[in-house]
Amino acid sequence: MFAVVLVGGFGTRLRPLTDHVPKPMLPVGHRPMIVGLVERLAIGGVTDVVLALGFKPDPFRAAFPGGRHGDVRVHYAVEPEPLDTAGAIAFAARAFGVDETFVVANGDVITDLRIADLVASHRRFDALATLHLTPVADPAAFGVVETDRTGRVRRFVEKPAPGETDSNTINAGTYVFEPSVLDLVAPDQRVSVERVVFPRLAESEGLFGVSTDDYWLDTGRPDRYLAANLDLVRGVRGDGVEGVHATARVDATAVVTDSIIGPGVEVGAGARVTGSAIIGSAVIDADAEVESSIVAGQVGASALVTNCVVGAEYSIAAGDRAVDARLPAPE
Repeated sequence: MFAVVLVGGFGTRLRPLTDHVPKPMLPVGHRPMIVGLVERLAIGGVTDVVLALGFKPDPFRAAFPGGRHGDVRVHYAVEPEPLDTAGAIAFAARAFGVDETFVVANGDVITDLRIADLVASHRRFDALATLHLTPVADPAAFGVVETDRTGRVRRFVEKPAPGETDSNTINAGTYVFEPSVLDLVAPDQRVSVERVVFPRLAESEGLFGVSTDDYWLDTGRPDRYLAANLDLVRGVRGDGVEGVHATARVDATAVVTDSIIGPGVEVGAGARVTGSAIIGSAVIDADAEVESSIVAGQVGASALVTNCVVGAEYSIAAGDRAVDARLPAPE
């Protein structure tokens, strides 16, 4: 079974972390989030993953040497120009001759959804497409999906006002498609799957949804990306991970609490790191303090960093104080 994974976004909301690294290649629990997604798809019965890209695939090729990850074959479909979500799905599926039921996943979503169960529900519905739905506490901040008692999608309600809908489930970014869905997307055309394809399928009564309470997180914002890492350290998700990677160089006098310290990171003497993700080739110099932040660059000695995102090529000078900032500031 094939899966098409959308990884072509620019990750603008995560800048400066994504200035030079594609969003799905950012680490979650010490490894690129795309690797965990491919493994989850494999458990669900996927044998071939097509990464739908809007730029060169070199960073992804490095994550999947030989074009494989375990038993899964990894392929690359590079769009000649931006085609939006449905256009990208159709381009990738056609490029590799997908002609049977296939999975679609957003590359920046972290979830413990059981893919095989979603596929089984899709087949039981005899659906053209099936959406994974997840409940949220505040549906007014999202586009809500209404279904009937059989699971058939009735309508979509964008950021509903109080009393406008009794649904609190949203599109969670994983789908199962029949190949005939591709007929709704003209070749090489910009088409949105959310705004065009799904409403058309709902009108034809061929669209269904399955709501689950599995762990789910959209990592598109810094606070959510940080949460995805800290949830692993805290044991909120899965079996957890060791916060400090074995290859990180952390001085014996440094204090690391409730944080991810990635491979190759350096943390100097007397430094304190709390509730943060220190990734890439980051360096935290002696006596610096980092709290509730994501750091991929350098924090100078005795500097104080709180609620910041520090890019890989940025250095905070010794003794400086940074609060509630993105450094460098996105253009």
